Amino acid sequence: MIEVKHISKTFRVSRRSAGFSEAFKALFHRQYECIKALDDISFTIEDGEMVGYIGPNGAGKSSTIKVLSGILTPDQGQCNIDGRVPWKNRIEHVRDIGVVFGQRSQLWWDVPVIDSFELLRDIYRIAARTYKDNLEELVTLLNLEDIIRTPARQLSLGQRMRCEIAASLLHSPKILFLDEPTIGLDAVSKLAVREFILQRNKTHKTTVILTTHDMQDIESLTKRIILIGKGKILMDGSLEEIRKQVETSGQNADELSIDEIVASLYHKYQIS
Repeated sequence: MIEVKHISKTFRVSRRSAGFSEAFKALFHRQYECIKALDDISFTIEDGEMVGYIGPNGAGKSSTIKVLSGILTPDQGQCNIDGRVPWKNRIEHVRDIGVVFGQRSQLWWDVPVIDSFELLRDIYRIAARTYKDNLEELVTLLNLEDIIRTPARQLSLGQRMRCEIAASLLHSPKILFLDEPTIGLDAVSKLAVREFILQRNKTHKTTVILTTHDMQDIESLTKRIILIGKGKILMDGSLEEIRKQVETSGQNADELSIDEIVASLYHKYQIS
């Protein structure tokens, strides 16, 4: 179970105007602005649940994932995942989680993908039998037979993302964090990734937290949606409950696509 209580995180960001003179002034007197990435957020996610975590750019989605995965330490608040505090018990915690960042890679760029998998096996100290079984299952389900001996830099984006997902699951994590896993993928690759995630959740009861701007991903994979904007949790419920929120504003939600519904919510909460 994932329990998040009153988590807040603030970043200190330097600001300056354009121009050489402003750059020179900044060498001696730098101006800073405090950005509240997370502002008193709380939620609970049960084991085996699949949750869509949505919001506009800069809403705090990736910051939340980084806190949950132990990469970031919050300024205040509590987070308990299966009895562990992510940023305090990182070694134990990472053994039970898998993380896929759509714009970052955990594969070594110039070596065949299978070599990256072997390195990850050693990093996570995966037992030989477990690694063999997991590798065979992932290669089959994600259709990696023809590409795992190819260097990552020679793969298409869709091929690489399938390999990234496989890499994150080699150690049999209980929880999978997916941050923009289908970004830039073609329709066929998106369908393949969605089908795999559904199958993984069904067969292994893997808890999945999905952040994405692709509302078709959300509609296909999740039943519960958490909406975040300006660092605050604005809504937490099912897609049907979200449709009712739109209906209260005088619109017929049944005639709207999922993208139009979410855009309407962004407008309602003034977070677009």
